[in-house]
Amino acid sequence: MPCLAPDWPAPAGIHAVVTLRHGGVSQGPYASWNLAAHVGDDPAAVSRNRKLLYKRLHLPAEPVWLHQVHGNQVRRVDSVDSVLHEADASFTSQADVVCAVLTADCLPVLLTDGETVAAVHAGWRGILAGIIENAINLPPWKQSPLVWLGPAIGPEAFEVGGEVQKAFLDRSGDFAPAFQQSGQRFYADIYLLAKIVLNRLGVDTVFGGDFCTYSHPEDFFSYRRDGICGRMATLIWRSG
Repeated sequence: MPCLAPDWPAPAGIHAVVTLRHGGVSQGPYASWNLAAHVGDDPAAVSRNRKLLYKRLHLPAEPVWLHQVHGNQVRRVDSVDSVLHEADASFTSQADVVCAVLTADCLPVLLTDGETVAAVHAGWRGILAGIIENAINLPPWKQSPLVWLGPAIGPEAFEVGGEVQKAFLDRSGDFAPAFQQSGQRFYADIYLLAKIVLNRLGVDTVFGGDFCTYSHPEDFFSYRRDGICGRMATLIWRSG
């Protein structure tokens, strides 16, 4: 199955997965398992790819898709809703509700305490805006959650402008180690940015952070690499 399973000690009954780019029906730059409906792909192909997702993973329900805007809004989802709500993270304490985010270089973050689950879309803008803080502070965690950092653009490929580094350093000097300068260029470590935020929040059970979407075109879509491309889905749910 063209999917990646998180390597983390999640409690029994917690299910999580990241799709890879192959195994679907989309064509061209979206080939082949694009799950995003907003990137210009044939809607019929996206619909078929989402049906394949539901069937292959034996999902208990359709994923709750979000209208992601690189912001900091976290939405509670207790059932599948036909309305596409604007948010960059979702959480639920209900069994058999599937939280989902779409990425192609941005960082997908999964959280669980065994009862509540959450999925977060964390690009640098979202991290700067506080999406991770909100995902830690808003859900009703019974205890500090386990965290898994999914496939994102690696630090050797993620070139950013000096204004991005300055924006983070203006917020806190703690972010300095996440930026490396090469001449007039800066390279950001999005995994380290997330870990710094989590550490400041007292969350230290963090796993993952071992992939680079940019450097592995056979497995991952990458917006920075390709411009026009599909999106992978990162899903988490608790069985009833």
